[in-house]
Amino acid sequence: MRFLFVVPPLAGHVNPTLAVAAELTARGHQVAWTGPAAALAPLLPAGAALHPAGDPDVPGGTAALHERRPGLRGLAALRFLWAEALIPLAHAMLPGVDRAVTSFAPDVVVADQQALAGPLVARRYGLPWATSATTSAEFYRPFDGVPKVGEWVGERLAGLLADCGAPAGWDPRFSPHLILLFSTPELMGDATVPASAGTAGRAPLALVGPAFGARPPAGDFPWRRLDPGRARVLVSLGTLNREAGAAFYPAVLRAADALVDRVQLILAAPADLVPAVPPQVLHQEYVPQLRLLPHLDAVLCHGGHNTVCEALAHGLPLVVAPVRDDQPVVARQVADAGAGVRVRFTRPRTDELRQALTAVLDDPAHRTAARRIQASFAAAGGAAAAADRLEKLPPGPARPHPRTPTDSATVKGP
Repeated sequence: MRFLFVVPPLAGHVNPTLAVAAELTARGHQVAWTGPAAALAPLLPAGAALHPAGDPDVPGGTAALHERRPGLRGLAALRFLWAEALIPLAHAMLPGVDRAVTSFAPDVVVADQQALAGPLVARRYGLPWATSATTSAEFYRPFDGVPKVGEWVGERLAGLLADCGAPAGWDPRFSPHLILLFSTPELMGDATVPASAGTAGRAPLALVGPAFGARPPAGDFPWRRLDPGRARVLVSLGTLNREAGAAFYPAVLRAADALVDRVQLILAAPADLVPAVPPQVLHQEYVPQLRLLPHLDAVLCHGGHNTVCEALAHGLPLVVAPVRDDQPVVARQVADAGAGVRVRFTRPRTDELRQALTAVLDDPAHRTAARRIQASFAAAGGAAAAADRLEKLPPGPARPHPRTPTDSATVKGP
C-alpha cells in the first residue's frame, strides 16, 4: 500500500509520523510526506519522499508562530492559532497536497489534526484518510466551560469548507475512517470523538500510545557533566514556547539554587533569556531529548503532549507549567493521573517551583503513577499498533492514477 502523510511544519506533529512510517516501510509499504518543504526537510529521515505543499513563506508557518505568538495567552492565543495559523496554512497547502495526491497516488492519506488540507483533498478524491492526533486535547471536552469559543472554532472550520468548495457538515479534524490518538486512557481518561465531528462520535478511535521515531542529531551534549550524585531534572518549554520563558527561566534557576545540594538542572533554553547560568546548571540551546531521558529523574516542562508522553514513557514524574493551547488540558491530565504537579507559568513563584520539584522527586506516588502510564504506553503498541490499524483501511474507489512526479524531492542526508 501507499501512505501519504500530510503534516504541518511543526516538529511535535511530524515526529510520531516518523515512527509509524518506519514501521509501514519495514512491512513493505511505500510512504511519502507532504507539507512546507523547507521546514519539513530537516525533520525527515534521509531518503524520505517529500512533496512540497505551502512553500515558500507559508502562512501559519513556524516563523509566524515564533515572531507573533510568544506573548499571547488564553483565548487570544487560541484565536491566533486558528485565524492566523491553521486556516491560512490549510489554504496555502491545498494546491501542493492536491499535486502530491495525484503524483504519489496514495491508497490512504494520514493527515495531522492541524494539517486540514489533507482531509479536504482526500475527500475530494474519495480516498480513505486517517487522523493523526498528536494531542488529546480535542478529545477531552476542551470547550465545555466556554461554548462560545467552540462555536467560534466551528465557524472558522465551516468557512474553510465553503472557501475550498467542500461539502458542509463535517469536521476535517476527525476522520470518519480512523483516528490515531497517541495516548492511553491511563493518562487522559475516557476519550470520545466530539459530536461536532459530524460522525456523532462514531469514528473508529484507536488509542495506540506514543510513537517514537529516530530524530535528527541535536548536536553535541556534555554527557560527562551529568552528576550521578544528584537528581537530574530536564527543564524545557518546547520548540514554540521557548521565547516566552523570560520570567520563567530565572524563577526555575532560583528554585534549583535552593536545592543545589541534591538537584542538577539540565536547561534547554535560548541563551539570551538566561544570561547568568550558575555553574552547576547544565545549559544548552537544544538537547537530544530522547537520548537524555533515560538519564533523568524528572522533567519540568510546558505540558506539550509530546514532551509529556516522552517523559512518561520513561516513567518520569513531571512538573508542568502550561503556557497556552492544549497545554492546560494536558497538564490537568498529568495532575489527575497523579504523575506530576501543575504550577503557574505566568508570574512564576520560586517557592512554588521548589515545592513542586521536591514533591515529584520525594513523593513515590508520582513516580508510581508515571510508571503505571509507562506500562500502558508499552501495552498500547505505539507505531506497530498504528500501522496495524492503517493496514486495515481499504483503498479508496477513486484512487488517482500516478503520473511522473515532477514536484517531489528526496530528503538528503546530513
